[in-house]
Amino acid sequence: MTKTISFNELRRIKMQLPPGSTQRIADELGISADTVRNYFGGDHYKEGNSVGIHIEPGPDGGIVALDDTTILEKALSILGETLELQEVE
Repeated sequence: MTKTISFNELRRIKMQLPPGSTQRIADELGISADTVRNYFGGDHYKEGNSVGIHIEPGPDGGIVALDDTTILEKALSILGETLELQEVE
């Protein structure tokens, strides 16, 4: 499933993730942590793989077309868990 999101929104999601989330996503999906970092705009191609993101210049950091939303969905799931834990405390 293809999704379009602003680059700044994608980075905002990444920055809100609790520590260890990149590795957790990588472990759950059987990919390297650098591949997850690349998904969120990193450039760790020596160790990680390209992940099907296409960035077009524009407002709000540009537009990002994601070929596969699996990593994004995992990240949003972790954020949901984090919010639920904060509400319980």
